[in-house]
Amino acid sequence: MSIRRLPTELVNRIAAGEVVERPASALKELVENALDADASAVAVRLSAGGLDLVEVADNGSGMSPGDMRLALERHATSKLPGDAIDQVTSFGFRGEALPSIASVSRFTLESRLGGADGWRLAIDHGAVAGEGPASLPPGTRVRVEGLFEKIPARRKFLRSSRAEYAACLDAVKRLAMARPDVAFTLDHDGRRVFSVQPSNGPARVAALLSHELDRHGLGIDCTREGLRLTGVTSLPTFNRGMADQQFLFVNSRPVKDRLLVGALRAAYRDLLARDRHPVAALFIEVPTDEVDINVHPAKTEVRFRDPSAVRGLIVGGLRSALDEAGHRSAAREQYAAEANWQTEPVQHVAAPLDSRLWDLPTQTYSTETVVADRQTDFLPQGRAAPATPIPPANTGYPLGVARGQVAATYIVAETEDGLVIVDQHAAHERLVLERMRRAGGEGRVTAQPLLIPDVVELDEPECDRLEAAAPELALLGLEIERFGRTTMLVRATPAPLGRPDVRGLVKDLAAELGELGTALALRDRLDHVAATIACHGSVRAGRILSVAEMNALLREMEVTPRSGQCNHGRPTWVKLARSDLEKLFGR
Repeated sequence: MSIRRLPTELVNRIAAGEVVERPASALKELVENALDADASAVAVRLSAGGLDLVEVADNGSGMSPGDMRLALERHATSKLPGDAIDQVTSFGFRGEALPSIASVSRFTLESRLGGADGWRLAIDHGAVAGEGPASLPPGTRVRVEGLFEKIPARRKFLRSSRAEYAACLDAVKRLAMARPDVAFTLDHDGRRVFSVQPSNGPARVAALLSHELDRHGLGIDCTREGLRLTGVTSLPTFNRGMADQQFLFVNSRPVKDRLLVGALRAAYRDLLARDRHPVAALFIEVPTDEVDINVHPAKTEVRFRDPSAVRGLIVGGLRSALDEAGHRSAAREQYAAEANWQTEPVQHVAAPLDSRLWDLPTQTYSTETVVADRQTDFLPQGRAAPATPIPPANTGYPLGVARGQVAATYIVAETEDGLVIVDQHAAHERLVLERMRRAGGEGRVTAQPLLIPDVVELDEPECDRLEAAAPELALLGLEIERFGRTTMLVRATPAPLGRPDVRGLVKDLAAELGELGTALALRDRLDHVAATIACHGSVRAGRILSVAEMNALLREMEVTPRSGQCNHGRPTWVKLARSDLEKLFGR
């Protein structure tokens, strides 16, 4: 078959296949155009999840009729003033979005420059359907109707209107977070979904994600090697079953990048269970010559010149914020409800109780020594001892003073403003793990020499990467040596790992070094082992503690990083404020 030039209509449809996957793709391109036109307000209207209508109106700079016609030609753009494509700061610059969208829909473009008349262009699936004057305020309005209406092969692969609406909502939220200085409104099927006015970044994130982030979120602001990370991330105990509330931005551009998602996940390693995910909105600022944003048609992925530096910034910045949070836990805000409490019937005693049971000193008691020397079958049994009074200045004891133990599992402590309940096993599990980490940080991990070195066959580039990382791996207890062009010798393995699958471990490390440049697999395995050891070495549920032991546990929790959650991401303590207690008793 001879080579031929494709017709313009087919070329536009091929480009549309890359740029316009679904209504949300078209919506994203149109909103980005509005932001690049210096709009201070963007209004979005959808019908049937964008399947029937996608409309974006802005108050930006607007276009002349000549520019409007030119904007509908392929590779025509105002966003690339020179040839330095690596210095682009606008959202879009390929010049393919408008002609691609217009080739697969009924497309109407209306625009007006300040001090001039408005103009309208209509395109029906790539063919000009008309043009003329239009009445609108300065700015631009774009309507996309019947997307893929005349291309049933593409239309049938679109999802339900509800699913398409969810994708559109996500796209608008991401762009609204990227530009908190711009007002956004979103209407769907005649219903106002949200309306946000210009604000600062944290306020915009809280308005679009969850207002609970005000209480359960941690502010991030750190710099490293010319890179900056800002935003907000949730406490480990404020998490979700899906990663749908994670928003990542590079130079104010929303992205969905595996490197960044992996770094976010790594920052919460051993703080969350594998099936739980944090809520986060992270903004990364990178010099334009250190990032390539032109690696994906929809510009949702980026490539960094130094990915390990970016990953280190995210992991280090989030870890630092989580460490500073100390013993904080989102679970402390779980309020009690009267409906959750029931009044149990009282079983009356046939014979009168001995009056000596009530002749106790007027003193506060906790469950430590026997209440009385005589019990009946119907008297609840317990142990009591004189309790320690709360220090006058309780600011140094946010978890309060121990008052007792429930079910030999939960410590009850009194604070100045309420009641704290601690899961003794979960709390001590975290404390033991952090002690082990501190001990390990003082020197290298103990290595277990192999009687006969293991021989691992790999590709030459993999051997090169492992050889370069050998000093770092030795600190973690893995001693390796290059043996020929495509072979590595393993002479020792980390002692805490016991008898690992040496070949599998080395191959996983080689693959991970190739992708991220860091030896995370080994650290993950070591952390997993340390967490397991900590779990078996901690105070078990069912063990009776003395008041002194309980208070010692509380004091250590207050000064230990990440003590608000156990090694599996569960909360270690909850709090009932005094107002909650008063509600329970109708005070």
